[in-house]
Amino acid sequence: MTRHILIIDPIEKLVVKKDSSLMLALTLKQAGHDVYLTTVNHLSFQNTTAPQIEVFTFNGKFADDGCYLNEFSMDSQAQLLPVAANCCFHMRLDPPFDLKYLRTLWLLQALKLYKCQVVNDSEGILLHNEKLYAYTHAKEKFPSYLGQSERQLKSFLLEQKKQGVTDIILKPVDLFQGEGVEKHPLEMDTILQQFQKMKTKYQGAVIVQPYAKSVEQGEIRSIFFDNKELGSIIKIPPQGSHLANIARGAQFSAIELNPTLKQECLRINESLAKNGVRWTAFDILDNKISEVNITCPGLLVEVSFAMKRNLAADIIEML
Repeated sequence: MTRHILIIDPIEKLVVKKDSSLMLALTLKQAGHDVYLTTVNHLSFQNTTAPQIEVFTFNGKFADDGCYLNEFSMDSQAQLLPVAANCCFHMRLDPPFDLKYLRTLWLLQALKLYKCQVVNDSEGILLHNEKLYAYTHAKEKFPSYLGQSERQLKSFLLEQKKQGVTDIILKPVDLFQGEGVEKHPLEMDTILQQFQKMKTKYQGAVIVQPYAKSVEQGEIRSIFFDNKELGSIIKIPPQGSHLANIARGAQFSAIELNPTLKQECLRINESLAKNGVRWTAFDILDNKISEVNITCPGLLVEVSFAMKRNLAADIIEML
């Protein structure tokens, strides 16, 4: 019997009511699977004997809708389990994709020597940046600059100005849920000043793009597992906001992907699957893929609620 071990952030950092990882864990448990939780602090590897992992049991209860969680608690005492071929680790850590995140992926790569599964595979997460993958592999691409060079940025901005762009978005490479995203008028001095500030704050390259006004009409989130579409929603930002994030007040409802977009998602999934990426969540804006979420694809609860069924059960059928 497969033993499922979900690697999650500390539970006090999670919004338990709508956390995708906890939804999956509880659905696995209710379906009779052997399932546990663990955190980065309880993962380890040694090469003198078969490694063991500290894991925790848990209890929980869904709300009447079968999607949101009413209750969830994790036992305080850990137990030791050996890493073996029947283990399936679910990598469910949220970004930022920092050195701590990288160390965890390296550790999982080592544990794979014991023939365990990792979903999404640590190799796939290591190789592919969620934003950059969309900018390089989508057929219809957002004009994008990523780097630290002011000279090259000036050239990009002048080109955008010629195209009639009036507003610019700046954002860090490795955060999530709209964190760090800034919108500014395309005034060269202002953009360059904010660019320098963001480079310093996030210690590296910055993404710069023209502001897509279509975000005000909504951004699509579409979830796939093993290249099967589980469900899609459209997120409408609050009036006056440039961020279509549910955590920041966006409203959402179910939507059907048009055939062209669906085929584009399927094509990208086929490529990612070569490196063990099974669970993806696409952000789609203005009929273009803006991000391919692979580190910890989220909004499973919200998409399930909109689709009126627990999509974690669909994932379990494919594991």
